[in-house]
Formats: sequence, C-alpha cells, structure tokens
Amino acid sequence: MIIKQLSVFLENKTGRLNEVASLLGDASINMSAFSVADTTEFGILRMIVSDPCKAGEILKEAGFTIRLTDVICLHSPNVPGALSKALNILAAESVFIEYLYAFSMDKDSANIVLKPEDIQKCIQVLKDHQIELLRASDLYEF
Repeated sequence: MIIKQLSVFLENKTGRLNEVASLLGDASINMSAFSVADTTEFGILRMIVSDPCKAGEILKEAGFTIRLTDVICLHSPNVPGALSKALNILAAESVFIEYLYAFSMDKDSANIVLKPEDIQKCIQVLKDHQIELLRASDLYEF
C-alpha cells in the first residue's frame, strides 16, 4: 500500500525538467504520475516511477538533489464528489494531508496520490471505509 515517491529539486532554469525526463527515459524508467510545484527560484518535481531507487541513483549521479518519500494512492470513481467524499472521511478522522495530486487513465476512474502526515493512520481509515488503495505495481500496469 505504501508507495515510494521520488522528489527532485530543480533550479528554475530552461531544460532542467527535460534533463530529468531524458535521464529516466534513457534508463527505461517510466514516470507513472508526477506533479511540479515551483517558486521563483526552484521547483519540486514529485513523481511515481517504475524504479524509484534506480531513478534516485541516476539523478544523484547527474547532480540532482532527490528525496524518497512514502505516499499512498487511492483509486476512486472519476465522478463529481468522489474526491470530496474521501477527503471528508479523512478530515472526520483528523488525518492531515500535506499535499496530493491526481491522474486519470480513463474516463471512469482516477488515482489520487496522498502524502498524509500519519501514513499508517491514513491507510487504516481508508481501509475501514472500503476505499481502494493501490500498490506500486498497480501504477505501472497502466
């Protein structure tokens, strides 16, 4: 249920994001999901990749600062209100979400990557409410 997310700290400079994508592509590492948050001087690329340890090593060797973080991914119907339902459940159980991002591979379902403050509590609450959690291997089948 816990998935390793790779975070890469990027200078806000033309070509840096492409450099990461090229390095990973050359190593046959697939990016299943990603999000970029930026400020005026740097950005954080958060991504779910097919081999996070290998990707981290490659990016470190290329001079990037990286971090591996535990996240979870819930699978949800892709309908209005589905995300709100899950977030309401978590809020009612006092589960704080640091950030999230989502992706959809078809019109019927969506996948939401969550970084909760207390990952074990979040997993238990979602399981207790029969909300489907994905394993890392599930994300690479898309």
